[in-house]
Amino acid sequence: MPRPHPSADNLYQLLMAPADAGPDRPAVVEADENGVLHEISYRRLDALVKQYAAVLDGLGLDVGDPVVVEADTCAAAVAMLLACSLLGLPFVTVSPHTPDTRLATIIDQVTPALHARANDLPARELDRHAEGSAVFDLGGLVIERAPAPRVRRRREVLSTDTAYIVFTSGSTGRPKGVVMSHRAIVTFLRAMLADQLAGPADRVASTSPLQFDFALFGIGVALSAGAALVPVRREDLGSPRRMTAFLRDAKATQVHGVPSLWRPVLRHDPDLLLELTHLRSVVFAGEEFPLPELRRLQEMLPAVRLVNGYGATESMAASFTDVPNPLPADQERLSIGRAHAGAEMTLVDADGRIVTEPGGSGEIYLRSPALFTGYWNDPEATAKVLVPDPVEPRHGTKVLRTGDLARLDETGELCFIGRADFQVQIRGNRVELGEIEGTLTRLPGVTAAAATVVPRGGDQILMAAVTLTAAAAAADFDASAALAFVGKQLPSYMVPRSVRVLPELPLTQNGKVDREALTRRLTAPRRTFDVRHATNA
Repeated sequence: MPRPHPSADNLYQLLMAPADAGPDRPAVVEADENGVLHEISYRRLDALVKQYAAVLDGLGLDVGDPVVVEADTCAAAVAMLLACSLLGLPFVTVSPHTPDTRLATIIDQVTPALHARANDLPARELDRHAEGSAVFDLGGLVIERAPAPRVRRRREVLSTDTAYIVFTSGSTGRPKGVVMSHRAIVTFLRAMLADQLAGPADRVASTSPLQFDFALFGIGVALSAGAALVPVRREDLGSPRRMTAFLRDAKATQVHGVPSLWRPVLRHDPDLLLELTHLRSVVFAGEEFPLPELRRLQEMLPAVRLVNGYGATESMAASFTDVPNPLPADQERLSIGRAHAGAEMTLVDADGRIVTEPGGSGEIYLRSPALFTGYWNDPEATAKVLVPDPVEPRHGTKVLRTGDLARLDETGELCFIGRADFQVQIRGNRVELGEIEGTLTRLPGVTAAAATVVPRGGDQILMAAVTLTAAAAAADFDASAALAFVGKQLPSYMVPRSVRVLPELPLTQNGKVDREALTRRLTAPRRTFDVRHATNA
């Protein structure tokens, strides 16, 4: 059986190391179908990993053979991922809610040796796209259809071998596979240990679907620190009352999630947050947290540490920065600080020069030993983001060109401005949608905002939407006054043509603003306020 040498960086070895020091400590705290909480110890989890690995090894799979794992985040799914890691089998995580067509596309791209799904999930017609199929739960791993016999060409599991492949949306319309090695992810998680993001006493609540790297982040941060992972069920996330009750009953000390996770409870029943007496920290990432909502969360949880995570799937993350407590009233954007331990962020302006003076802005380049290997079977796309170090390209080291824009402040920290691909052209002027959104959220009663560009008459027209507090929603929203306010803050070409109040901003599956859906909502036939003559010169 191929196994990693004890000296090699391997995800299994890092995450199961706490089993030696505290085998009876809870590794996973999860709810069953009736909502009853159960604790799975490190000893039991490690035994399940080895049980799965024995079954997988019996299939004769070779180091590097991909395995698709379809499940929600749970102890059995974690064991499956670690069994794959132990044998050098790259895992490809997908959610049970992944559409068949997308899953078929992923399977066709990676041609996995096995498609393993949680035992409570029905088989899909596209299972035949994979060579083999299996089901797993806390009772074990059962092979439904064995893959074809193969010849093992590898004998060792190395640090440079692929640990996992996460598929994200691609600009071509096809999912794009981000390949991460054991060395990269282990290096990143050791940096999290150095930064003390979590400790052995923590219970880390994870809210993201397993197919997203934020879920893998939660698993890694919790288990590498000897803490307990607390997966929050999808059905509980849909209700503020159920979500807070679960976090309370599970005694969660840290919660990971996108900012929109907190929006329903903040808008409809913020007093529920007072029940979270064990909560000590909230880590958010994935998009900017609207400052009015963030201030409200801080008001309700004044003793809780709020941490702004920044980064991309290609590096898992780049920085984690504490939100000032209290958040200054005049603060307009959050700092993303400096890179995590062992990494560094550099700004490069539009002319290719390194930004060193405070106030300067540019694109973030990440220098880190925890970078992805490349995009699966896409060397052209890989070459666009893994580029020579702009500080000194002659040594051949590659850095990550993030596509994110930031400004350097007086303390040497970075302030996120927006995505380069959210930079649009309006009448020949470059416009960052994030800057418009940040301005709109400074309006009284506005909890969140999103802007988009729509073509009209051969021109590009800015449009925006906002959500409101319950009190503001009860009053008439003055769109004219809102846009006049924006006109006083920004140049005329950055003022939206119209603004509309929505009950909620449309979100993608991973909780980010769905700009395509927003455009459809804003361009649907409906009366909106026209501001062609309400902007400043």
